[in-house]
Amino acid sequence: MTSELAEPSDLPQNPEKPHSGPEQTRDEELWFIPGPVENEPDYLPPGPKSDPSETAVVEDWRQAEAGQAALLARVAARLGALDDRLGRGPEGWRHRLALIEAAELSWVAGDRIGPDRLALWIALRLAGAQEDVEALSRVGWAVRRLTGGPGPESSLGDFLGRQDPATDTPGEDLFSDRAASWLYLMNAGRTLHPISRACMGFHLWNIAGLGQHGDTLEAAVTAVRIAASDGAGALFAPLAMGGAWALRADGTPSERLSRWLSGMESATLRAMRHLDDIEAWSIRAEATMTVLSGRTPPALRKVLADWPLVSAPMAEALTGASRAAVQRNLGWMENRGLLYEVTGQGRFKMWRAQL
Repeated sequence: MTSELAEPSDLPQNPEKPHSGPEQTRDEELWFIPGPVENEPDYLPPGPKSDPSETAVVEDWRQAEAGQAALLARVAARLGALDDRLGRGPEGWRHRLALIEAAELSWVAGDRIGPDRLALWIALRLAGAQEDVEALSRVGWAVRRLTGGPGPESSLGDFLGRQDPATDTPGEDLFSDRAASWLYLMNAGRTLHPISRACMGFHLWNIAGLGQHGDTLEAAVTAVRIAASDGAGALFAPLAMGGAWALRADGTPSERLSRWLSGMESATLRAMRHLDDIEAWSIRAEATMTVLSGRTPPALRKVLADWPLVSAPMAEALTGASRAAVQRNLGWMENRGLLYEVTGQGRFKMWRAQL
């Protein structure tokens, strides 16, 4: 039997299936060829990433400042009023506020030096048997930096009294390098208001490696000097006088700046009220003491206006008068309600102006 073969023209044609060819092959038929690289899963370990810019942190503080613009303007106005008041007032007012601020900062830093012990140390270098002389020295340094001297940004090493040791060890972590890193960040924030920049500098202190020994006091004193750098009367902006919570180091830059501004506002208002009180006391004391003659009464009145607490040895050293004259005038002023004794002891008495 012969089989009949179909002619090619008689085979059924599928119009939907094109003839095979290199350019007509379906993609799904090429299952054995790898797909595009961007569609493949990444099984490789992550490679090195570029570090963020060191000054990127400054942008966070710029945004924080923008969010606190109203409060910042109010605090700056109050600080400006204090600056004008101190510029027109006696030099002793700055010294008095510096003693109060330094004593408050010592509690924040953990030294806990009261204004009475601080006054004795500053005036006479007297310390109790149980007192930490190093702590008194640190707080005494704070008083000196709050009352005079160049600012920290001119030479941070001179301001802090810290220098690199004489060594040639390569790769050693030097104070000058850490200080330069901190100053670099502070210069990057030059467009910030001095109050905001001071807050940023305080919270960048540890990041720059300057707080490796827990130098909260140094960081705070440096910051309050920067905050008042645009003024002429006030050498520092009061901060710890408004409460220790302004120096808390937690939260976002916006939260930290908010606490900083609120604390500075409270401290500035307290400082202004204190100056009002001491000015009124000075006027009342001068009027009351007109019946007294000699140079001891006005000198003693000035000492009591400049120092929060005064002892008889302090007054003797600061006025140059005899111990008998000092004690006689102190007793006279106490009897007329111009001052009061705060210790309640028979010896080692301390007096405070009756504001």
